[in-house]
Amino acid sequence: MTPIVSVVVPVYNEEDGLQALFDRLYPALDALNTPYEILFINDGSRDRSAGLLSAQYEKRPDVTRVILFNGNFGQHRAILAGFEHSKGSRIVTLDADLQNPPEDIATLLAEMDKGHDYVGSIRRQRNDSWWRHIASRSMNNLREKLTKIKMTDQGCMLRAYSRRIIDTINQCQEMHTFIPALAYSFSQNPSEVVVGHEERFAGESKYSLYSLIRLNFDLMTGFSILPLQLFSMLGIFVSLGSGALFLLLVLRRIFMGPEVGGLFTLFAIVFFLIGIALFGIGLLGEYIGRIYHEVRQRPRYLIANILQANPDQHKKDGA
Repeated sequence: MTPIVSVVVPVYNEEDGLQALFDRLYPALDALNTPYEILFINDGSRDRSAGLLSAQYEKRPDVTRVILFNGNFGQHRAILAGFEHSKGSRIVTLDADLQNPPEDIATLLAEMDKGHDYVGSIRRQRNDSWWRHIASRSMNNLREKLTKIKMTDQGCMLRAYSRRIIDTINQCQEMHTFIPALAYSFSQNPSEVVVGHEERFAGESKYSLYSLIRLNFDLMTGFSILPLQLFSMLGIFVSLGSGALFLLLVLRRIFMGPEVGGLFTLFAIVFFLIGIALFGIGLLGEYIGRIYHEVRQRPRYLIANILQANPDQHKKDGA
């Protein structure tokens, strides 16, 4: 039977919490009384996650598929692999750490019943550390101003997509992207619902502060050239200001004589301009780096094996 709902779950070093995920996810989907499938993507885990996923496939091969990467390619590429192998008309993404209750999948699907083709989620009460909460809110505000993509809670991966959106995403060949924002840009009637948020059942977050900053760089540079435009405008204003300052110093020297003790002022101005120049070089480097990754056209991921009931459905490695 062709599934109606496909649940995509990326897994990376989650051995301590997988059994708890199984114990909650399958009953939550069974209660929907709707044909479904679950796609677990093992993103190069170095613990026993792959073995646990294989054992779970043996228990429920009728609704379970396991995609095993031959390395670690990142959460978003794991989700893209799940999208390419999913068969449902509605696709739900869920993290494996149980911070988003699997029982809330029904809430997202009910919202899709109202005619929405993309349903995001807003965590009712975040249980992250204080620095993650502040960093997430700051990045959300900056991202919305730069990209004009409105997502109340970009960090929550419990989201539902229509098949049309997933097929459109599968046509994209970007090496670096942010799936919720990409889906939002393709959506015709998006919506958001409030979902629960719990502490991690086990283990630690795979996203460090640096990873979060990198993710937001990918988001901003992948969906907008506004940072480059703003820096160009800043360069114009700095050039005009520098010209005005030079003219002022010339007039001062003509009418008032040489300035005494102005060396440190000159140093301050030079360091300020150097700082702006270095920032601009770094910003330009972000965009050039994206171009560098794209033109190499390397596969976004490599699949070592797929556990599924019908092996004839195996698709080619990479994308």
